[in-house]
Amino acid sequence: MTEKTLGVGLSIDVKDPNFKDIGAAIDDARQLGVNFVELPLHKLDIVVGGRILRDRLADLKERITNRGVAYSLHGHLGINLMEDQHVIGLHKDVLKANLEIAQALGAVHLIIHSGFCRPQQGSAVELAYDRQREILAAFGAEAEAADVVVCVENIFTYDFGRHTALPSRLAAELALIDHPFIQATFDFSHGYQHCGQVGVDFVTEAKALTPFSKHLHLHDSFGRPKDFWTYSQTEDLAFGAGDLHLPMGWGSIPWDQIAAECSFPDGVVGDIELQYRYWSEARDTVETAKAFCARLGAAELAQAAE
Repeated sequence: MTEKTLGVGLSIDVKDPNFKDIGAAIDDARQLGVNFVELPLHKLDIVVGGRILRDRLADLKERITNRGVAYSLHGHLGINLMEDQHVIGLHKDVLKANLEIAQALGAVHLIIHSGFCRPQQGSAVELAYDRQREILAAFGAEAEAADVVVCVENIFTYDFGRHTALPSRLAAELALIDHPFIQATFDFSHGYQHCGQVGVDFVTEAKALTPFSKHLHLHDSFGRPKDFWTYSQTEDLAFGAGDLHLPMGWGSIPWDQIAAECSFPDGVVGDIELQYRYWSEARDTVETAKAFCARLGAAELAQAAE
């Protein structure tokens, strides 16, 4: 698309356990005008106990090859590199399997979630960050050898029962790792929710993370944590509560301000994560996402002109 962006993508769903619907889902996404598709490894039964099922991987690869799009791969949501010591080895094994699958499928980015831990003494939380940072730093060489950028996604918590990094803390961790193949996925709605929960300024947090954000998750919300009861998803929408995965422009994320004021790296993929009940808006959302991604880099141009 531009020097700043590789393209715009769309996350797809796969319901058939034998991948029989994945080809049609990819074709449908391409017909909406995207040049990337994000594959949901967390819905594909390819890894068992940390081990790759080679025949199933080969079947998946055959089904997605020559579909006219490039790929990113969303890894398993359960990977948590801030986990307790007795299970951290298993999480590392699953991460390694995710990377190997991403390489086999030709994915440019592997998306994993930032870690989380239970609230505890500050020193224990910092030790959990140390574990995550050390694993990712060591993993950078493997990612580079595979030619897959690992993009760590900011998440949020639905209550105060878990701790996870704000966008600025994730940015600080990535700065310490300082490896070109360990970067960020900025999920704007996740960040908006998290900032609303803890009461910090979203744009300030966004400015910290976007320079590391090779991958973007594009969907809208109101930055309003769902800490009250509603009857249904329709009522969630009515109240603007929670991580709604709305079409861009339906919520209140300040997209114009982000595009104008935030700095981004080159080679960004902007992936749309649209809730299926709003799929009728997919084509318009693709055009909105393309327009947003075309504006990335405005902050750098403004600084250069000063």
